[in-house]
Amino acid sequence: MKRTWLLFSQAVTVLLAAYFVVATLKPDWIGRRGTSLGGVVSVIEAPSTGAASIAPGSLSAAAKKASPAVVSINTSKAARRNPRSEDPWFRFFFGDQGADQPQVGLGSGVIASADGYILTNNHVVEGADEIDVTLNDARHARGKVIGTDPDTDLAVLKIELDKLPVMVLGNSDALLVGDQVLAIGNPFGVGQTVTSGIVSALGRNQLGINTFENFIQTDAAINPGNSGGALIDVNGNLQGINTAIYSRSGGSMGIGFAIPVSTAKQVLEDIVKEGKVTRGWIGVEPSDLSPELAETFGVKTKSGVIITGVLQNGPAAKAGIRPGDVVTAVGEKKVDNVQELLTAVAGLKPGAATRFALQRGADKMEIDVNPGLRPKTPIRRMPETE
Repeated sequence: MKRTWLLFSQAVTVLLAAYFVVATLKPDWIGRRGTSLGGVVSVIEAPSTGAASIAPGSLSAAAKKASPAVVSINTSKAARRNPRSEDPWFRFFFGDQGADQPQVGLGSGVIASADGYILTNNHVVEGADEIDVTLNDARHARGKVIGTDPDTDLAVLKIELDKLPVMVLGNSDALLVGDQVLAIGNPFGVGQTVTSGIVSALGRNQLGINTFENFIQTDAAINPGNSGGALIDVNGNLQGINTAIYSRSGGSMGIGFAIPVSTAKQVLEDIVKEGKVTRGWIGVEPSDLSPELAETFGVKTKSGVIITGVLQNGPAAKAGIRPGDVVTAVGEKKVDNVQELLTAVAGLKPGAATRFALQRGADKMEIDVNPGLRPKTPIRRMPETE
C-alpha cells in the first residue's frame, strides 16, 4: 500500500512540474495564449470570442441598427448688416463694424423614408439659408425644407441621395417608465454619439416648450447638437425625436425630452401629403377644473376641463358652448386636463362635426361642434439642445 501511494505522489509531482513548464513556455498548448511585452513580461490574454460575439446586456445591436439613419445637420444664416452702418455718425461713435459674420447652427436628424425625408426639430432649421446634411457614412447632401410645424417643434427635410439607410419607426404608445433607451446624435459637433438611459416619465406637458406637449422624459445624456436626433429602444426602433433639455449649465443634467414618434409620424405624413399640418380649433379658453372654479360656476362634477371664455362667433359659440361648461369628452376621448383637451381638439378635422360631452351645472349634455382651422400661435421653449 505504501509503495502504491509513493508511486502516486511521484506521478502527481511530475505532472504538476510538466504543467508548470508547459504553461510558462508554451501556454497555447493548454488553451491559454501568452504574449510578451517587449520580450520582458509574459502575460495571458483571454481567448478570442470572434467579431460577432456580443456581451450579455450589450445594446450594440440596437445602436448598430439605428445609427446609420441618424444624420448631422449644419445650418447657416446669411450675415445681417446693421442698417445704420453707413451712417457717418453711427460710424463715428461705433466704428466701421463691417459685415457681420454668418450665423451657424448644429443639430441632428433622422432619415424616416427611403425617399430622403428627414425628421428634425423646427428650431434646428428655422430661418436657415443653407442646410448641409451629413450621413454617418460621410456622404453629404443639401437639405431642402419641405415643411415645418412650430406647434410641435418638428420639421421635415428632404435630401437627394441613393441607397439611404432608413430608421424603423417604433410604437411610443407602448413605452413604459423604466424601459431602456438610447439617444443618438451629434452633441457639440464631436461626431455621432450614443448615450443610454431609461424612460424617466411619460406624457410630460405644461413645460412651456411647445404648444402641444406630450414628451418622453429620459435621463440618457442629451446635449447641444442632439436636437432632432433619435431616441430608440433596445430593438433599435425609433421612439422619439430628441428636442430639449432642462439645464442650468447648458449641458446634460439627466432631464431630457423627446417628442413621441406617434406625433412625429403624423406630422411627417401631413407635411409630405399637404405641405403643412392641419389641426382643429373651437375658440375657447379652457382651464383645469379646480374646487374654486367648480364652486364659482356651480359645477357638479370633479373631472373635466372648464371653459372660462368663449370666442364670439367661434365654432364653440356657434355650437352653444358657454362659459362655465365643463368638457368631459371629445368624441370618444375622455379629457381630464387642458393639455388633453387641446390635443383632442387639434386632432379633429376642420369642418367635420364632432360630439362633445359637457357638464352644465347639474346637467349632462352632448353638443355637436363643427371645428375650424387652428390659427398659428407663437411658442415658448425651455432651454433647447441646439
